[in-house]
Parts: sequence; structure tokens; C-alpha cells
Amino acid sequence: MNYNSTRDNTLKVSAASAIATGIAPDGGLFVPETVPTLSENDFNALMGMNYIERAVFIFKKFLTDFTEQEIEYCAKGAYSGTFENDVPAPLYTLKDGTHILELWHGPTCAFKDLALQILPYLLTTSAKKVSKAKETVILVATSGDTGKAALEGFCDVEGTKIVVFYPSDGVSPMQKHQMCTQKGENVSVCAIKGNFDDAQSAVKKIFTDCETAKLLEKNGMQFSSANSINWGRLAPQIIYYVSAYCDLLKKDESVRTNGFNIVVPTGNFGNILAAYYAKKMGVPVKKLICASNANNVLTDFLKTGTYNKNRDFYTTVSPSMDILISSNLERMLYELSDHDDAFVAKMQSDLAQKGMYTVSDKVKARFNELFYGGCCDDESTLKTIKETWEKFGYLCDTHTAVAVNVYNSYVKETGDNTQTVIASTASPYKFCASVLSAFQEKAPEKEFDAVDLLSAKTGVKIPEPLLALKDAKVRFTDICEKDKIEDFVLNYLKI
Repeated sequence: MNYNSTRDNTLKVSAASAIATGIAPDGGLFVPETVPTLSENDFNALMGMNYIERAVFIFKKFLTDFTEQEIEYCAKGAYSGTFENDVPAPLYTLKDGTHILELWHGPTCAFKDLALQILPYLLTTSAKKVSKAKETVILVATSGDTGKAALEGFCDVEGTKIVVFYPSDGVSPMQKHQMCTQKGENVSVCAIKGNFDDAQSAVKKIFTDCETAKLLEKNGMQFSSANSINWGRLAPQIIYYVSAYCDLLKKDESVRTNGFNIVVPTGNFGNILAAYYAKKMGVPVKKLICASNANNVLTDFLKTGTYNKNRDFYTTVSPSMDILISSNLERMLYELSDHDDAFVAKMQSDLAQKGMYTVSDKVKARFNELFYGGCCDDESTLKTIKETWEKFGYLCDTHTAVAVNVYNSYVKETGDNTQTVIASTASPYKFCASVLSAFQEKAPEKEFDAVDLLSAKTGVKIPEPLLALKDAKVRFTDICEKDKIEDFVLNYLKI
């Protein structure tokens, strides 16, 4: 199994090389040359496996330059004893039959844990295979959840350093507290005066700076990424959609024939792209429903075929989706244009130079066949939290509520009552002030007083990893201009 760059498919690298470097030299993203498929016999076998065994089974299809022992080491290290009840991705079924795929039972209470607990294992294993560097420097741009999950995953991992950048006014108080209290001798965190797109663009620019790469090489270092631009971050997300299908089959065998829909709240397009790859592997997904907040660039793209980031940026109650440059859409363009690297390179060039691009009618039609795009504003998000609680006794975070709202709109518009799985991406306790406001409750000034109030009001259990942060001391208070990110990195590395 080789991996190509989306912008030059003559470039072919191994899985280990794709994971170790994170991004192609031309700025493109690595994608598998072919997507492996699963047979009915495979799914029958997977049904009888636990999550770790399912992960090993699927990784073997993608990481063909890893030994089975290496893959087992990675999966067991990541998923043993790190998730509540040792069940990383449980399905919760609402009274109306809708399934909620809860992806927030890990150490940082967000879906990123499913990938970022295993990425350090994949990355260090990959680096030993392909890199002469003594140390890998992980650069992360985060809109909230990726930062803490990456910090937790790479904390004190030998041979690595990790630097995380987050928008100073673009994350929740709990997300900020999680990052800025992170333990570990190899970690650094810095706020930026800008939004997530500013941080992401700056990090990607550093990756493709030849002079900086030479400087790192001279000092025995190399860059890599923990964002979903790294295939090693995206591949683990495919597993929980395959796993969800296997769990659905246990509940209802008819889903094998009738299929099901998947709803994903997404800003960077990575989580829903993983669902697409699961579909391509053979999971019978009918419709991929892409849910956005007020930053509805993806919704508009799916409706018009024009991606246009030249618009107002909104800071919302679902901050992890406050994104106008959806990096992983590049991989989807590559897939739906029949691997036309020149087309993808042109679209990305237009985006960089003009802030927009328009796909062909053929590509737009393929998107529309696979995807439905919808969005909702903050008022609708908060209303959905309250209605879902009152109707089902289920407490959503602000991102999951966006998905529930868009799904309800989809059903009203289409009449499609196919079984549906909604990806729930974070614990409601990560966004206490917003969730409390849905119940017309003013949040106390202190974050953990707000946690206690939400618990008292709903009786919903507070996740242990968040409780453990109550008395944690803040370690990181740095803030920099968005054009000074590279300087911050080099100063931190002392080179």
C-alpha cells in the first residue's frame, strides 16, 4: 500500500513515510493509492471482535509496511485502559431509534482521543522506519479539542516535542484550561491573536519551508503534524465508523441490506471524510450529512459547488467548528475527481490566491450524490440542546447539537427515515456556559462552579478527566501574533 500526494500523484511513499512527515513536500495531503475493501465475511468476523481487535484488523489493510506485532503494539497501547469501561466508541440509542456514536469517553473527553491516543505510537514506529532524525517536532493548530488530545497523547513520549497553537478568543474556558495546565516536559502551548484558520495556515507554511526544514535537519529534528492533515491521524477515525456498523449489525441485521446514514458536525472535514472512507471500504452508508454552524462554508460549497472563504468569520458556541478553510476537503476533491492531481492543485492554488474555487459540474454532482450539507446558528443550537434533553433525557454538547439540528432538518426536507448514526464529538461539560444558557441558566464565573451547576441541574455524570483538572495549575500563558508562530517554534526548540 503506497500513498500519493493529492497535488502530485507521481509521488509515492510508504505508510510510515506519510505518517512520519505528515504532509507532502508540495503541500499536498497523503492519500492511499487504493482504498482496501471489506467483505461480508470480514464484517461477520469484525462483529465478534472488541475495539482493539477491530483496529488491528483494519490497520493491517492500510499500514502494510508495519508488522502485525507493531500494529498490535500501537492499538493495545492506545486503547487499553485509556477509555471509560474500555469501550472507546459506544452507541447510545435515543427513544426514537436514532443512534448516537459517543466519541468522548477518552482522557480529554473529545472525539480526537480516538486518533490522538494512537498517533504517538504510529508516529514513533514510523519514524524509526524512515527517519534519521533523533527527534520529531509535532506542530498543532487547534480550534479546541485537537490541542489537548494531542498534548495528552504525546506527553513525555520519547523522541518527540509538541507545540500547540490555539486562537486566544476562539476556544471554550474548559478547552483553554485543559491545554494550559498540560503536564509534560516536552510540551508547549501558545495562544495566537487570530482564528484557527490563521494558525492552521501558518503551521502548514512552516511544514513546506525548505530553509526551516534544513535548519531542523541540521539539529537532528524533523516536523510532523497531529492535525488531520496527517494520514496517521485520519486513519484511526475510519475505525470507529466501521466499528459502529458492526455494533449496529448486532442490534439489527437489516442494516446490512438497508444501510444507514451518518451525521457529522465538522469544520475541517476530517471526521466526515473518515466516514466516507469507511463507506468506500464497504460499510453500507447511504448519506453523509455534513453539519455546520454559522461558519457555513461547507454547506454553501455542497449547494453551489463554489468554496468561498471570503466571508465573515463567526465565533460561536460550537468553537471547534469555527473554521473557514476545511483542509481535508482537499482529499475529497482528489477522490471525486478520479485522482486528478492537477485539478486539485489548481483548486488549492485558487483558494490560496483568490480565497475561492469552483468545481466542475461532474464533481459537484458526485458530492451531491454522497453528501447533504446543512447548518444552524447559535440560537438553534441552544434550542436543540434543550429540546433533546426534554424529549429524550439526553444531554448534548454544542457540536453534537448542531448535528442533531441539521439531521432533523434533513428528515423534514427529504422524508428519509433510514436508520441514522450521529457522531457525538465532545462531552457537554467541555462547554458548560453555553449548555447552561440553553436552559436559561447564567453560568458562574468560575468554570468548575459551572460544571457543578450543570451536574446539579441534569444529574449527568461529570467525566473523571475533567474533574481531575479542578485544581490543576496553569503552566502556559504565552500569546503571539499570527505571523510570529514560526519564531515561537524556533525559540522553543532553541535553534
